[in-house]
Amino acid sequence: MKHSSTFSTATQRRLGRRSFLRGAGGLGAAGGIAALAGCGSASAAEEISFWHLLSGPDGVTMGELLADYMTTEGAGDVTQTVLGWGAPYYTKLAMASAGGRAPDIAVMHSARVPGYAPGGLLDAWDLDLLGEFGVHKEDFPELIWDKMEVEGQLLNIALDSHPFVLYYNTDIADEAGVLDSDGLLLPTETPEDFRDLALELSGAAPSGYGLSFGWLGDGMNQWRMFYTYYTQMGGTMELPEGGTMQYQEEIAIDAIEWILSLIDGEAGNPSHDGGTAISEFATGGSGAFFGGVWEIGSYRDEGVPFDMTMVPGVFGPPTAYADSHSFVLPFQSSPDPERRRAVHAMVAYILKNSLAWADAGHIPAYAPVVEDPAYQSLEPQSHYADAIDHLVYDPPAWFTGSGSDFSTYFGNTMQNVWARRTDPLEGWNAFVARIDDLLAKPSPM
Repeated sequence: MKHSSTFSTATQRRLGRRSFLRGAGGLGAAGGIAALAGCGSASAAEEISFWHLLSGPDGVTMGELLADYMTTEGAGDVTQTVLGWGAPYYTKLAMASAGGRAPDIAVMHSARVPGYAPGGLLDAWDLDLLGEFGVHKEDFPELIWDKMEVEGQLLNIALDSHPFVLYYNTDIADEAGVLDSDGLLLPTETPEDFRDLALELSGAAPSGYGLSFGWLGDGMNQWRMFYTYYTQMGGTMELPEGGTMQYQEEIAIDAIEWILSLIDGEAGNPSHDGGTAISEFATGGSGAFFGGVWEIGSYRDEGVPFDMTMVPGVFGPPTAYADSHSFVLPFQSSPDPERRRAVHAMVAYILKNSLAWADAGHIPAYAPVVEDPAYQSLEPQSHYADAIDHLVYDPPAWFTGSGSDFSTYFGNTMQNVWARRTDPLEGWNAFVARIDDLLAKPSPM
């Protein structure tokens, strides 16, 4: 998931004397070196250094949450360092941890954590200390908690989950006759049902397409769609280091062929990239859109009449491909106990006040917030909140997770399959071979 890098000046003014933002909008090469060299130099226990990759609306929301936290009794000052999204961020964070210049706290995607854990780049959270601030294991859905623990250690605290979902234009859906009496998309229980619904949307959509899905040149989106349906069909995947990819070939090919049937020029546009798919739906051209929950803000700003739902479970129980923004403790050889305590307090505060985080579409990981009537009244957010019981993350490996090259490899080998220039099995086997090559190499961490 990519974010823009603009912080509102109003938010910056609100932070006042605390000099809250440092390096907003990312760091260039020289800035990155300076940040690595200077990080961790705080002398007072209450000064917390915080690295993250959140900018745009997410960055503004995080800034507001932290500004509110710093007004509470006993809170320390928090200094943000905002770095560019993707591989550069994770590289700099690893270098800082390995070089003993780590920040007190950072944000990672949960699916990236297993790749960092074996290298000792992360410290464990203190569940007893979190409990003092009112945060407990039972406050998190089981699937999210499972991603927070790695080899028995609590290595990340999830702030949210951000699943792959289905948006739909309520005006087009109403004209197509595919809304129920509550104005929600009619349920579909079989592949035939869903394809029929897509064709009904196509008939009512100005573009002539019921579905918008951006795959062209977008390996991440290709992987999200594939893994959603592959796991929904019952497929599993394991990536053992030093071994070979473990998977079900028949299910993989069935998932690929199903996706091809949705981008066939009848149900959906056969040649969208990410931007054109978003634009088609945003301008009211198509009936539905496959994408991440973070697009909710742009569609709302465009005035699109839309609602959202989980990707329907037409092959079995629904699945929701997802990742989570999570808080981690980068390794420090001699962590300051008081500062560590302050970090635990800060995270507990953010979790308990994460209703604001839901505004951008993310589902808060802290279950009491999702169960609160205030969240249940949010639309369309509450309409896909059940995704927390059906989350599917990348299979653990040192090269998987958001911002990794894993999905790039998938896109490189599968692009011609979606374009109907390569046989599905040929494209899939090329992907498997590429991943087997990586599994034969030791983790660089």
